[in-house]
Amino acid sequence: MTESKSPDAAPSGEDDRNPGADVSFPYDRVTVEQFRRRFPRARWSDDRKAWFVPGSTASRRIGRWFAEREAEADAHADAKGRDAFAFDPIDSPYLEVGKAGFRIRTPYSKTVVDELREVPFSRWDGDLRLWHVPFRSYEDLRRRWPDIEAAARRNEPEERRRRAEERKGTEQDLRSRLRSAERKRHRYPLPAGDLPPIGRPVATSYGIVVFTDVTGELVDPQSVSDFYPGVNEDDLWGYWRLPTFEELVRTWPAKTPPLQGARWWLPMIEELRPARRAARSRDARKRARAP
Repeated sequence: MTESKSPDAAPSGEDDRNPGADVSFPYDRVTVEQFRRRFPRARWSDDRKAWFVPGSTASRRIGRWFAEREAEADAHADAKGRDAFAFDPIDSPYLEVGKAGFRIRTPYSKTVVDELREVPFSRWDGDLRLWHVPFRSYEDLRRRWPDIEAAARRNEPEERRRRAEERKGTEQDLRSRLRSAERKRHRYPLPAGDLPPIGRPVATSYGIVVFTDVTGELVDPQSVSDFYPGVNEDDLWGYWRLPTFEELVRTWPAKTPPLQGARWWLPMIEELRPARRAARSRDARKRARAP
């Protein structure tokens, strides 16, 4: 922001001796007029390229002014989003309108979660088991809604049961059952010359896990090659468990991506964030079941 000299301009160095606070913002005539009405004693400083607001409580008053402006902008954006919804509404059993925005409740779907996380200002309500999206984010929500609703319908219990019935007895069903049984063994093939640290969260094709033991038992590639591509006869079985939320919080994210073909690697922040959310949910379910 630039401002020409005016009768209000502060002499160079004078404000250094007086209590007050500097404030600067992108130049806009209306904003400047509103600022001057709110702070009539403010003076422009050419040296600092900022306004100086005198007074020992200046910082607090400036912060309150910025907060009020943000609230006004949010209210305007919410009104605009509410009007957009009224003009082109989303008609869906998964969405209802509340006082402050939209409430979205769907069957669990990773696609739904991923899509809603990309909607600005969306948030998950763990108590009500639904998503809140403010009116101001309607355009983003509207653009993503076809994928959200399609994923929600695919994950309705009846639809999942129907697909399961269709798969029964097929080769796909058999392979799925075998993969599920293998995962329940909580084992994972590891290169003998590159073993992960024991007791520390690391990332794998299963997600982030904590290896608890590597017994030295050799892997039989012929029996598990369908589940673990690239496995070889020198690999060892490592046994794992899911990490706790506290372990994941203490895990420092890696700054470089894993090497091509790595079996395990130190997790990056993009992997840690969803793992932490999942661990927090697991902990909450355990607490709810506890007597």
